[in-house]
Amino acid sequence: MTVLHRQLALVRAATLASLAMAVFTTVFMPGVGLARESDPTRVWLGAAGIALLTLTQSGVLYAAVTPSISARAQRWLLGAFAAAVVLSLPLTVPLAAESWRTWAWVGAAVIGTAPMLGSRAAGWSAVVAALAGSAGAAWWNGDSPGPYLLITAGIGLGTIAITGVHAWLWNLFIAAREGQAAQSRLAATEERLRFASDVHDILGHTLSVIALKSELAERLATADPGRAGQESAEVNRLAATALADLRRAVHGYREIDLGAQLDSLAQVLRSSGIRCTVTDRSGGVPAATATLLAFVLREAGTNILRHSGAAWCTIELSRHDGQVRMTVTNDGAAAARPDRHSSGLDGLRDRLAEAGGTLRTRAEGGLFTLEAALPAAA
Repeated sequence: MTVLHRQLALVRAATLASLAMAVFTTVFMPGVGLARESDPTRVWLGAAGIALLTLTQSGVLYAAVTPSISARAQRWLLGAFAAAVVLSLPLTVPLAAESWRTWAWVGAAVIGTAPMLGSRAAGWSAVVAALAGSAGAAWWNGDSPGPYLLITAGIGLGTIAITGVHAWLWNLFIAAREGQAAQSRLAATEERLRFASDVHDILGHTLSVIALKSELAERLATADPGRAGQESAEVNRLAATALADLRRAVHGYREIDLGAQLDSLAQVLRSSGIRCTVTDRSGGVPAATATLLAFVLREAGTNILRHSGAAWCTIELSRHDGQVRMTVTNDGAAAARPDRHSSGLDGLRDRLAEAGGTLRTRAEGGLFTLEAALPAAA
């Protein structure tokens, strides 16, 4: 599990723990009414109302911090919670009516849940329903509505104060993650558009000329065969030129920019919550060497993200005794759990050996180090 995933799990757990306060208000305080009620029928009916409300409320709160739950499921849970609120009114109002204002506490729990209902309309509807229910419960029991409304509004707002901040931070965290994903998709789209534009610039004019000359050669085929042959030869030359231009363009895109690869991996690690420091003392790396080191860098980054619990990482690129060396170190060796079927490092070791290089790994004192060395002119 990466640092980012651990952070997400911790924030979600903290938010759920905070939201449990609303559930506690639903269970514990109305439960006092159950304990004070002497009529078994009212106890069973009240317990059923509290249990129904608690289950649906828990589902709504869980869904609010679980992005994977579908919108349809969320709407279903919201409808079930609304139905439970309505059903709980006649079931819990009579509980210990002489000594305990049970439904006032239920109404407080409903208000405490309001910010998590997905929309302002649903939240305000819950608040209005809770206050109206408390006033109705007071009327049913022949009591003054003041104490009921005070408990419902006061405890409900207190619950919101406790749970609302965590819920707000959770939503900000999710929005930030979605923003990062959207930014990555936008960057990929912009790169595709840039490539498409370059290809159009390279081929658009040449292909237009080829089309015109081909049409001309076709018209001249019978009237002036010699001229038609010349035009066909020109078409052949233009096509070869266009193919060469396209190959040069594609080759330019395929060339490895090791510096860009280093920056990209550092950004990915940092966005995952891993501190990353990059030091480049190589003074420039030949294209063939850069290509091999890029493979090493990608494998190292993948292992850090997938198989370690690293909190920091250093990447050093240097040139010494005619060799270019890349050293990647992280503090996640103790938590690493590489896939037993993985042969990524073995494959890289063989590839570097073919180019006269070496690949070594070691784990000491909780640190994992990967070191690749290649001849500077590989």
